[in-house]
Amino acid sequence: MKLTVVGGGSTYTPELIDGFARLRDTLPLTELVLTDPATDRLELIGALARRIFARQGHQARIVTTTDLDAAVDGADAVLLQLRVGGQAARRQDETWPLECGCVGQETTGAGGLAKALRTVPVVLDIAERVRRTNPHAWIIDFTNPVGIVTRALLQAGHKAIGLCNVAIGFQRKFAALLEVSPSEVHLDHVGLNHLTWETGVRLGGPEGKDVLPELLARHGETIAGDLHLPHALLTRLGTVPSYYLRYFYAHDEVVRELRTKPSRAAEVAAMEQQLLTLYADPSLDEKPELLSQRGGAYYSEAAVDLAASLLTGAGSPYQVVNTRNNGTLPFLPDDAVIEVQAAVDRTGATPLPIPSVDPLYAGLTAAVTTYEDLALEAALHGGRDRVFRALLSHPLIAQYEYAEELTTRLLAHNREHLAWA
Repeated sequence: MKLTVVGGGSTYTPELIDGFARLRDTLPLTELVLTDPATDRLELIGALARRIFARQGHQARIVTTTDLDAAVDGADAVLLQLRVGGQAARRQDETWPLECGCVGQETTGAGGLAKALRTVPVVLDIAERVRRTNPHAWIIDFTNPVGIVTRALLQAGHKAIGLCNVAIGFQRKFAALLEVSPSEVHLDHVGLNHLTWETGVRLGGPEGKDVLPELLARHGETIAGDLHLPHALLTRLGTVPSYYLRYFYAHDEVVRELRTKPSRAAEVAAMEQQLLTLYADPSLDEKPELLSQRGGAYYSEAAVDLAASLLTGAGSPYQVVNTRNNGTLPFLPDDAVIEVQAAVDRTGATPLPIPSVDPLYAGLTAAVTTYEDLALEAALHGGRDRVFRALLSHPLIAQYEYAEELTTRLLAHNREHLAWA
């Protein structure tokens, strides 16, 4: 079995490698290819990957290459984890929106749109290469904004599915609080990528007992603290929102905070330099503890589980993925990409039935889906007016003066990545 990682030079990659090594019985790889245009980083991380595999006794061959077509040739699955423009572009995404009084973040609001505009054309080009070389390969997208990117892939007819680590993070957190195995925790997870709510926490599977009320009663303060939201809000909602909902529920507070501290991109860039120094140590043969601060917790477990289900049927029967709506949420178009629990096997993902969604969540989900529609149109066809319409539609912006100024700044900061600008 061959798996290719596009963006293999990322500092995330050793987390993924560690998961492949530990969970080799679940996903029995024979060849792992890391591809990335950044040759120096690619070779550095490729060498560490080989040492991790050797330490854990994994026999798979690890190949590094900058030749994308060769990398995906014969792959059973291609995992996308790329960042167009690197941390420098991310730092801009997190900075210039704040100048207009809006949240500066790389996956939502104006910064998220900038990332989508840079990313969608690149991902579609990669996917076309995969289709020409190996049309039967699964494309697993971990590249943000996952919902928009996955929708672009599906709309273009690719065999694709989106993955995020938010749900598995909640699963692990709740399992620890409940003192049970993570495999016993099934989430009623509803919404869009980075716009989700846990409306139920069930023990044993989709039909299991919902212990969310008990979880909130006993551990609400802890959960709220992790989300940086008031405990009283979680009590009133009776759900656990994704931490990305803080950008919506406490927008002005977040803007004030972001204006008084270094950007997350600056923190990550500094951390990456430390990680690359560690990776260069020829005696290092395991992922360093510092990597846990980089983000992407449990990414490897989620990726292995999904790939195993798609390729062999050996993964968990139910997983939270980003896939086509197809009537699951009746208030959204069928071709919208939603993030929900799904039955996953070699044929793909089939969302589980979802009871009626509270209007409080359905309304915001529908509004952000409209934004994603317009964002994808802008990413595919370009044009200042399309960018403006996407920004004006976003609930975090929604004022024409902000949308106009943000459009100007977005284009000014991203011209080198936008062929039409």
